[in-house]
Amino acid sequence: MKHLTRLLLWLRFHLFQRHRFNRLVLEHVAGRPLLVLPQVFNPTLFLTSEFMVQALNEQLIPAGTSLLDMGTGSGIGAIFAAQWAGQVAAVDVNPAAVRCARINVLLNQLEDKITVYEGDLFTPLAGQRFDVILFNPPYYRGTPTSPLDHAFRATDVVERFAAAAADYLAPAGHILLLLANTGDETAFLQTFRHHGYTAHPLAHRHLPGERITLWQMQPDS
Repeated sequence: MKHLTRLLLWLRFHLFQRHRFNRLVLEHVAGRPLLVLPQVFNPTLFLTSEFMVQALNEQLIPAGTSLLDMGTGSGIGAIFAAQWAGQVAAVDVNPAAVRCARINVLLNQLEDKITVYEGDLFTPLAGQRFDVILFNPPYYRGTPTSPLDHAFRATDVVERFAAAAADYLAPAGHILLLLANTGDETAFLQTFRHHGYTAHPLAHRHLPGERITLWQMQPDS
């Protein structure tokens, strides 16, 4: 069934969306401009990032919160979270995504609230802790074949993230994690439970061929 689902998604992409993939394009999400560079994940094509930011609110991100947007890509998560967060850090391993996110921070006039870092997961954040960590990880297993492919597949990113996240969470902090049932969702949730988190589903959406869910991961007492 997963193979059929991926085929349907692939066909939809090639028939209707390919002209906006892996090229310079200006998109808009909820009225906010986002410039997407080549080799950067376009958050409007697969609808997951749009769903994630639309599900955010002041209950999940209390006013003045310190927030980390892991795997920021175009910077969409950081930009929307800055409505409530006091300070936002955004990280991506893809140099093109880092450049893209910095452009979009300036485009949305949020340079006083958002700092964008280049690095692998928590590497550039030594000594920092956050009230909320936002993560839309790669859903599929495999070795990335290009900088852009880091947004889609990885070998152990979720496992390494779950193992290290507690060192970067503030007391009473939580993680907001977006997963899709077409990926390795069950194994990812088990990984977080293994590392001492309780998972709470907050919102979900059925898209053509897949279901995406925003999970809240809270460290066990």
